Amino acid sequence: MVDESEKFRWLVRLGFAARGLVYTLIGYLFLTGGSQAATDGPSSAFAWIQEVKGGTLILFLCAFGLFGYALYRLASPALDIENYGSNKTGIGHRIGHGASGLAHLALAYTAFQFANGEKQSASGRSSAQEAAGTLLSVDFGPFLLGLVGLGFFIGAAAQAKKAVTGSFLRRVSGRAPTFVKPLGHAGYAARAIVFLVIGWSIVKTGYFSDGSQVKSIGAAVSSMQGEGPFFTIVSLGLLLFGVFSLFLARYRIVPDLQKN
Repeated sequence: MVDESEKFRWLVRLGFAARGLVYTLIGYLFLTGGSQAATDGPSSAFAWIQEVKGGTLILFLCAFGLFGYALYRLASPALDIENYGSNKTGIGHRIGHGASGLAHLALAYTAFQFANGEKQSASGRSSAQEAAGTLLSVDFGPFLLGLVGLGFFIGAAAQAKKAVTGSFLRRVSGRAPTFVKPLGHAGYAARAIVFLVIGWSIVKTGYFSDGSQVKSIGAAVSSMQGEGPFFTIVSLGLLLFGVFSLFLARYRIVPDLQKN
C-alpha cells in the first residue's frame, strides 16, 4: 500500500510536470507567435491547452499538480522539509518558498478556471495590475509594493546565483541525464532576467502610484521585444526552463515527509 509520503511525492512530481508544461508553452508561444501570443503568460498557455484535444483533462491535471506543488513549497516555511534550518539564509529560502507556494496556489486556481471552460480575456488589466491597483488604494500600499518589488529583486539574484553556480543540481538525482545541467543554467538565467523586469515594474508602480505599470511574466518578456536578439534569447531560456522542469518531475529529490 502506498503511504502518505509516497502520495505526496507523486503529487509534487505532477506539480513539476505542470510547471514545466506552462513554461515550455510560454516560451514556445513567444518564439512562434511574437509577444502578443503570450502576453498573458500562464493564462496564454492555459488558453492554448484549452483548444487542443483532451485539453480539459490536461488542465485539470495541471490544476491538481500546481496545487500539489504549492503545498510542497508552503511546507518549506511551515515544516522545513528541505532542511534549510533557522539561520538567516535558511529563513530567507523558506520565506521565498512560501511566496512561491502562494503564487502557485493562484496559478492552480487559474488552471482550474480554464478547465471549467472559463476563458480569460487577454485585453484590459491583468490580475497583477488589478492587485497592485487595490494595494495602492490602502494606507502604506506603495511601501508594501516596494517590498514586493524588492522580493522580486532578491528572487532574481537567487535565480542568477543558481544559473552561475549550478547549485540546483544538489537536489537533482545523479541518475539525471547530463544535458539537464545546461538546461537548468539557461532556464534559471532567463528567470533571473524576467524576475528583475517584474521587480522593477513593481517598484516603479509603488513610486509613481500607477498600477498599470506592473508586469506579469508574459508582459515582462514582451517588453523586451525590439531589443535585438534579447527577446528571443529570454523566450528560449523560458522554454528550456520548462523542459528542465519536466525532467525534474522525474529526477528531483523530493523529501520524505515521514522523516520531517
